[in-house]
Amino acid sequence: MFTLSSRDKSQSSKPRVVIIGGGFGGLQLAKKLKNAPVDVLLLDKHNYHTFQPLLYQVAMGSLEADSVGFPIRRIFIKQNNFSFNMAEVQKINPESNTLTTNIGTIHYDYLVIATGAATNFFGNEQIAHFAMPMKNIPEALNLRSLVLQNLETALVTSDMKEKFALMTFVVVGGGPTGVELSGALAEMRHLILMKDYHGLSKYDMRVYLVEGKDSLLAAMSPQASAKAKEFLVKDDVIIYNSAHVESYDGYYLKIDNGKTIKTRNVIWAAGVKGEMPAGLPAETITRGNRLLVDEINRVKGYNNVFAIGDVASMISDELPNGHPGVAPVAIQQGKLLAKNLVHLMKNESTEPFKYFDKGSLATIGRNKAVADFGKLHFQGFFAWLIWGVVHIMSLVGFANKGVVLLRWAMNYFTKNSDNRLIVRYFNTETRMPEVQSR
Repeated sequence: MFTLSSRDKSQSSKPRVVIIGGGFGGLQLAKKLKNAPVDVLLLDKHNYHTFQPLLYQVAMGSLEADSVGFPIRRIFIKQNNFSFNMAEVQKINPESNTLTTNIGTIHYDYLVIATGAATNFFGNEQIAHFAMPMKNIPEALNLRSLVLQNLETALVTSDMKEKFALMTFVVVGGGPTGVELSGALAEMRHLILMKDYHGLSKYDMRVYLVEGKDSLLAAMSPQASAKAKEFLVKDDVIIYNSAHVESYDGYYLKIDNGKTIKTRNVIWAAGVKGEMPAGLPAETITRGNRLLVDEINRVKGYNNVFAIGDVASMISDELPNGHPGVAPVAIQQGKLLAKNLVHLMKNESTEPFKYFDKGSLATIGRNKAVADFGKLHFQGFFAWLIWGVVHIMSLVGFANKGVVLLRWAMNYFTKNSDNRLIVRYFNTETRMPEVQSR
């Protein structure tokens, strides 16, 4: 253990900006502070940035895990005022401007919380234990192992009820992640199952999508919502709208529409909540476990503590629930906060945050996607091409862009993938991964 609480004035008299979280917002903030008169310290419990929009493809075996992650230090290799520590922040101590972490106490002059969001099970511990989340690379790998293990077991079991449960997949949540997962599972059912698992029939594999709202992709246009549902229904996905999961015990999923589904595979994409260290008072936290911030992302009641991205809630008459939890919001907030921090240090006026919505995209599988750009709405192959270009361009690292593009091309023309590997066994009893020694 070591202590970084007292800065050595002989080394630097610059203010220290500590950023917690290496997601989209944290990275943009750190980049934009490159030429600012500050020392930037980024903390994250992983030493890599995760491109979350493509996690579902890791989970479904379409991409390698490495292709959606990139080492944080590599991103800032030429930024002299930047440093990184892999650390887990346990508590924020605003009264002393310090952080308690697993590597010691860390001092800050300005603190930016960019910790993102975690899966929200809405307090249901049973569902939290048995359902599968997918918010990071380890969770995506766990999900991939579970899906593939259950197909392997279905291939050899003589219990037909168990076989059907192993081959029944329920995705809970009809937002972009839920729709994309459902589409990927449907694609696996039609293109891969009988090709790779001789003895299993695609007619025995069922995919359900359960959504609490009366439409899918509720944040997108009615055209996009309707078309996404049409695409999924054509791929034999069974959709329940205006339905909520009541319980799941690892075998029976009960829904409040009266349906009970026997399944060994429940993927939870139904909600998120802000993820943050302890230490800030309850009055700074609002709905969704998000931090209340003002128009420059400053946390309520503090002058030198800020929050950006999914963990921040900038409430206004126009946005009573704050901004949507999407990457463009975090990126734009990070960029503007870098400017405003410099303004604050110089006692200059700051610029309020205004979100510019560039559009929304969601893919439902091969050649199928929906796109909203203001009053323009696209569906089908053209939207799918736009989706692909936008995601390739948004990936961090030239190598990752090339690897993903090549992998997509191979998967497209072969209608298959080489990444369905069970590299670590997922124990369904303990809900923990186990490294296979053989």
